[in-house]
Amino acid sequence: MATAITIDDLGRILREAAGIELGADAADQPFADLGYDSLALLETGSRIEREYGVRLEDDALTDAETPAALLDVVNRHLATAAGAA
Repeated sequence: MATAITIDDLGRILREAAGIELGADAADQPFADLGYDSLALLETGSRIEREYGVRLEDDALTDAETPAALLDVVNRHLATAAGAA
């Protein structure tokens, strides 16, 4: 099981979920400014769950306002899941 994902991993998942490329300097930009809506983030959460086996609450997804914040949430969940294994 993965214990962390990278910004490149998250960018790929976001691209697959919403069809929008995450630019190289976009990690700290708000999702709304990047063109991602809440539906795209919920689909992103579903893809993360399928690929990495961690369930993210809808609030955690929508509260993460930037890709960097979402990456932090995902990696904390992965680390917790790895510690419980």
